[in-house]
Amino acid sequence: MNLFSPTEIAKNYINIGKGKVNTPIPKMLLMAVMAGAFIALGGVGATTAAVGVKPASVGKLIGACIFPGGLTMVLLAGSELFTGNCLLTIPLLEKEIKISGMLKNWVVVYLGNFIGGLLVAAGVVFSHQISLFDNGMAVSVLSTAAGKCTLSFGDAFIRGIFCNFLVCLAVWISFAAKDVAGKIIGLFFPIMIFVVCGFEHSVANMYYIGAGIFAKGVPAYAEAAAAAGVNLDVITWGNFLGTNLIPVTLGNIVGGGICVGCVYWFIYLRNNQK
Repeated sequence: MNLFSPTEIAKNYINIGKGKVNTPIPKMLLMAVMAGAFIALGGVGATTAAVGVKPASVGKLIGACIFPGGLTMVLLAGSELFTGNCLLTIPLLEKEIKISGMLKNWVVVYLGNFIGGLLVAAGVVFSHQISLFDNGMAVSVLSTAAGKCTLSFGDAFIRGIFCNFLVCLAVWISFAAKDVAGKIIGLFFPIMIFVVCGFEHSVANMYYIGAGIFAKGVPAYAEAAAAAGVNLDVITWGNFLGTNLIPVTLGNIVGGGICVGCVYWFIYLRNNQK
């Protein structure tokens, strides 16, 4: 058989999760920085395509097809992504890891993802990569950041649930495959769907809003965005962390850790306990 069954995926993830929790913190942090950078680079590619391809609807679709490259790098190159690690609820419910170990992993990986996302954000802004298309990409970066910084708590939270429900399904489906091609195909469509729908991914937002904050400080970018009607005043560290990241992160935990991890544990593993 070329695929692992859902029950086998659940059983396999127990050992995967134990390995994640037992990874030394320096190594865990560095792997998380890499994952944050991978997701951010997926975002850079998606935005570049979305702005460069006309009409806008086609550009958005192509961008959504490029973004899954970020998760492909995460899963195949070896790294630690907070949103995917919400599935650690599976080994937790199996009593194979402790809640302290899961929380340690989440905190360290989240911090590393944040560092990786901001490093890429700073790199693309200060290398003037976002000056493409006569600063059109910079306008898009700032417009995206402004939109994310003005979401209500409820909107951000619910969009975060939907997003990580799809992301963890993408991870789950990729674990069904036994070859590289199968893993890429398996993760592609759930990630494309979340991007097309505009759901909220905490790690991706570390790049998107971080890039907006850095771009706001470049006069040429700020002037182009202001001329396009973008409200730059809302792009602040306070709105980044408080208005967006907190509710989105909570939603991501519910969507991935509960709606996927806990549900699939109940379906495939609970009755197997002695």
